[in-house]
Amino acid sequence: MADIRDQVCAAYSVAAKAPEQQHPFPVGRRFAESVGYSPELLDEWPGPASRFCGTSCVAAFADIPAGARVLDLGCGGGLDSLLAARRTGPGGTVTAVDFSAAMLEVARAAAEEADLGNIDFRRGDAETIPAENSSVDVALVNGIFNLNPRREAIFQELARVLKPGGKVFGAEIIRREAPGPLRGVVRALVTSSSNTDNWFA
Repeated sequence: MADIRDQVCAAYSVAAKAPEQQHPFPVGRRFAESVGYSPELLDEWPGPASRFCGTSCVAAFADIPAGARVLDLGCGGGLDSLLAARRTGPGGTVTAVDFSAAMLEVARAAAEEADLGNIDFRRGDAETIPAENSSVDVALVNGIFNLNPRREAIFQELARVLKPGGKVFGAEIIRREAPGPLRGVVRALVTSSSNTDNWFA
């Protein structure tokens, strides 16, 4: 497991240092626009925009009230962290966690340039989140579950750091069709409010 995570971290660190190169996953402003970030926002934060490699515009659709304590887990170059910091305002805070030092360097520089002092960047792992118990109102998770085989531990950690009534807003790329052996299981789990067409949407 450690070997897989090390390889993933190395790949994302390369994307942070050389976003213009070819990568094994989508990277950059064009991709960020395709998942919902506005051109105006990306113009404002070109460094994080050029290194974006999430899966959705999570910080835009998440319910982030003013004064909230926000966790951006797997913050990457900081695009969601910056947006969350602006939305929660000076009375709130954002704890931005990533395992890539290179990505955190990009994110810190962008936050300093934007004069957003309510973001605390921390290097750490999703399965051992560097945050206190019951300290988070809103958690943002933008495309990290496919990259870490310890998914159960990640969910346990999110439950640990969330306050009672706290919320997680996440996005991930998943298959539209279940692998063959699982199709019967999926059909058995489908309820009247969902179907096999939208289960993997």
